[in-house]
Amino acid sequence: MAKERRRAVLELLQRPGNTRCADCGAPDPDWASYTLGVFICLSCSGIHRNIPQVSKVKSVRLDAWEEAQVEFMASHGNDAARDTYESKVPPFYYRPTFSDCQLLREQWIRAKYERQEFTHPDKQEPYSAGYREGFLWKRGRDNGQFLSRKFVLTEREGSLKYFNRNDAKEPKAVMKIEHLNATFQPAKIGHPHGLQVTYLKDNSTRNIFVYHEDGKEIVDWFNALRAARFHYLQVAFPGASDADLVPKLSRNYLKEGYMEKTGPKQTEGFRKRWFTMDDRRLMYFKDPLGLPGLCPQDAFARGEVFIGSRESGYTVLDGLPPSTQGHHWPHGITIVTPERRFLLACETETEQRAWVEAFRKVVDRPMLPQEYAVEAHFKHKP
Repeated sequence: MAKERRRAVLELLQRPGNTRCADCGAPDPDWASYTLGVFICLSCSGIHRNIPQVSKVKSVRLDAWEEAQVEFMASHGNDAARDTYESKVPPFYYRPTFSDCQLLREQWIRAKYERQEFTHPDKQEPYSAGYREGFLWKRGRDNGQFLSRKFVLTEREGSLKYFNRNDAKEPKAVMKIEHLNATFQPAKIGHPHGLQVTYLKDNSTRNIFVYHEDGKEIVDWFNALRAARFHYLQVAFPGASDADLVPKLSRNYLKEGYMEKTGPKQTEGFRKRWFTMDDRRLMYFKDPLGLPGLCPQDAFARGEVFIGSRESGYTVLDGLPPSTQGHHWPHGITIVTPERRFLLACETETEQRAWVEAFRKVVDRPMLPQEYAVEAHFKHKP
């Protein structure tokens, strides 16, 4: 009898909607919440265990199932749960996947089932009101320590500001929503709630690194920034659909890591730098967070390379020119632009392959009209 019940649950996994985790979309879920009626992956089951007042989980294959539990799963399932618990998800709200960090997946699950934010839209005010202010821990540029700073996000002004003192009348920095990106970087920042905010200042890329001890708070900030971007883009592109705009709200970097580089004359030695591929901008820094204490420019990228499309004369080559000297790492990459060649070297062949793949994805993609303007700016940089 127990085997028959387990077999019945396994058969439910084949139903449409149940073949992927209800929360992160991972394939082949083999756990279930028998109080919510959803099939989930092992990773998400661990999050469900932390909200036992809402969700109780079992292994589909290993645990014993009662007849009433099997019937409950059969009458519910992932599609039915989605219709209930995700009925009013705002288009700008970030829906995490299995490749996203633990924090995003946990807060998505808590928002759905514990706080029921997507069945009661009045609970979405923290990230949908168009204005948000509060304190975040921000990494200092000079000493690398995190200090509490007041942040104000206002859609009306189209900006995110932060202040160095509570009573300061003028902000330390104003970041325009138009050019802002936010992405969670827990490993890089050294905190599970670490958020990297990137913006343009004088057309150069600038990063700030922040976190909040409360996971809900920092994810609310993240979605408030996405909401502000969404509403800005709706005005900027009035004919665009939500599906067109949502991918532009925030983006994860295509690739990050250390490579060696040499200068434009290709005669000086190679130096190890931290590289970040952000869409068509390849930026490099002294280290992942910008080395503190050297000069005011440390929070800025030390250099940027625009990578256009193949049709515009950009290519990526394996290896370095035969005459190249001074590189310590053996696995070279040459980026060819209409103006010059950029020589890079990776420590391992695996890293080289990953970088070349990232570069070629960008080069193989046709350029958008607005990207030609960005390219023109790079060409006229001193």
